[in-house]
Amino acid sequence: MSQLMNSIGKNARKASLKRVNTKLKDKVLKKYLSLLDKEKNAIFKANKKDLKFALNKKLKSNLINRLVINHIKLNEIKNSIKKIIKLKDPIDKTLKSWTRPNGLKIRKVSIPIGVIGVIYESRPNVTSDVASLCFKSGNSVILKGGSEATNTNKILVKLFRMALKENRIDENFVQFIDSKNRKMVDFMLSKMKNYIDVIIPRGGKSLVKKVQDHSNVPIIGHLEGLCHTFIDKDAELKMAINITYNAKLRNTSICGATETILLHEKILKKFCNPILKKLEENGCKIYGDRLVRKYYRDKIYPAKEKNWSTEYLSSTISVKSVKNCEQAIDHINKYGTMHTDSIITKNKKTAKKFFKNVKSSIVMHNTSTQFADGGEFGFGGEVGISTNTLPPRGPVGLNQLVSYKYQVSSKGKIRK
Repeated sequence: MSQLMNSIGKNARKASLKRVNTKLKDKVLKKYLSLLDKEKNAIFKANKKDLKFALNKKLKSNLINRLVINHIKLNEIKNSIKKIIKLKDPIDKTLKSWTRPNGLKIRKVSIPIGVIGVIYESRPNVTSDVASLCFKSGNSVILKGGSEATNTNKILVKLFRMALKENRIDENFVQFIDSKNRKMVDFMLSKMKNYIDVIIPRGGKSLVKKVQDHSNVPIIGHLEGLCHTFIDKDAELKMAINITYNAKLRNTSICGATETILLHEKILKKFCNPILKKLEENGCKIYGDRLVRKYYRDKIYPAKEKNWSTEYLSSTISVKSVKNCEQAIDHINKYGTMHTDSIITKNKKTAKKFFKNVKSSIVMHNTSTQFADGGEFGFGGEVGISTNTLPPRGPVGLNQLVSYKYQVSSKGKIRK
């Protein structure tokens, strides 16, 4: 195993040192697009094998939903790649330049990070998105997908490598660890710091925690997406109903789904029933605190302490009453995961206070938390969302997969 993994690492490092111009990068991505279309039946066939394995393994429904590749999802993958092609190449750009009084000319220039390792579960679309983003940003990538998506991931990587080869570019810009052996993940985390510059985990809490606890390589990522929607006393009812419904139920399995609604006490009587009724009528299980249960008398369960820190990733939500915006902010900063939190209000002053004091990487106003996505931010896609305090933060797209160097020149300057 160590021989194979070291070989993958060496090949990735070698590829990452090569510079590919923008025209050629886009040519590869366009070829990849055509191969995805040409080989779509083979992709669907491979995906059916994975779905059969997942069903036999009795995976949760939200994980199976993420695993599926059909015509709609394949088109979404292709559209994401098309957007990446249209984006400007982020490499070799002058980020800042200045001249010192002593004549030194200094330029801050963007460069690739190098080798990126990505460990992920269920979602085969991650394979295409990450490979495309890493390649366009000049990085090589080592992919380790979950066992439940092996067949789909293999063919998606095979097609990308074919696109690279056809354009006479090192295929090892994109490599896939084709093994269900979990020790491969352990090896990536503990034995490959000479080859991998950063690791990005995408998956459930247990996977991300394992990476955070055991990696000796820097990490970009988030542990959970415990997102909140706070409905302020100055919110507009129709807007609040529409946003909370979308934020929770549009797609319950993504990390940007709202898991807790915070309701201002002054609007409980008017807002509680219409908002929660719509959720319940659409299959949502509701946990509420004492005041919420007082005003909503339909099917609702008593919320316990653990509910405020639970990422459900399903049609379940916690609802808590708060006395004011400050209490909402305190609750979010205590129980949230610094992912995405939104306020619904017509009061710009309150919204500004929320923006300033909530610690999350993404803070929203009158907007569904489901927009916490690199594609929606205009990034063309994302390799994940980072809740790290240090950058990159929020959706990590093309322009976040870069580092920089300082280029200094002068006319023979020496320091006294």
